[in-house]
Amino acid sequence: MDFALIWKTVIVGLVEGLTEFLPVSSTGHIILAEELLHFQGPPGKVFEIVIQLGSILAICVLYYAKILSTAVGVIRRDPAAIRFSASIVVAFLPAAVVGVAAHKYIKSVLFNPTVVAVALIVGGIVILVIEKYAQRPRIKTIDDVDWKTALFIGFCQCLAMIPGVSRSGATIMGARVLRVERATAAEFSFFLAIPTMLGATVYDLYKNWKVLDWNAGGVIAIGFVVAFFAALAVVRPFVRFISRHGFGVFAWYRIVVGAVALVLLYAVK
Repeated sequence: MDFALIWKTVIVGLVEGLTEFLPVSSTGHIILAEELLHFQGPPGKVFEIVIQLGSILAICVLYYAKILSTAVGVIRRDPAAIRFSASIVVAFLPAAVVGVAAHKYIKSVLFNPTVVAVALIVGGIVILVIEKYAQRPRIKTIDDVDWKTALFIGFCQCLAMIPGVSRSGATIMGARVLRVERATAAEFSFFLAIPTMLGATVYDLYKNWKVLDWNAGGVIAIGFVVAFFAALAVVRPFVRFISRHGFGVFAWYRIVVGAVALVLLYAVK
């Protein structure tokens, strides 16, 4: 493994970890970063999927107490734990169904820098609109998210299959439309990411099993570790920031990055 490949892997891992839970699209940023760095990971886009598990592991570490208490509560048939776990399952199902049905089309057609740039801009505008007209929150804790709200958030998550939309952005903004408090919407999105990304990883590995290059294990390991520590560092400050200042700065960031990306892409052409 040469030095150039190592530092490119570190950069992509940082991009993943820093952006996975922000409403700016980690997948979109990775696609743009790989385009600019001329980085070629393992075949089948497995690299991008597997390093996302590093970010998911960070959530498991940060919220281990809630995860453990929920698991114990479900075993003991605690109503609150059952309601919370059921809301996560309900929110996960739409993406699971649509992801399997549209996997081939999404990977072959939508994964390109132009789609990412446009989606970043459009998503930024949508965030600004939702933030401007959002009503007073009615749901202030993740334990209060009912199954109807969870299902709507789940359908919103399907939009994130378009690279550049942002899984966290789509789910958080979907929750905000249904009057979920900002920090609560973000934390529900974090927990929803666990089954969603685990499912995506397993399915992607299954679809690309025959073309996997196991010699690239070192590249994947570096990206995984870097993504883990980057996500570990950014999640708590993110929740504190949005609780005080909202999502406007992320919306403008998306618009600027998307516009710059379009200019660069067409300038190169």
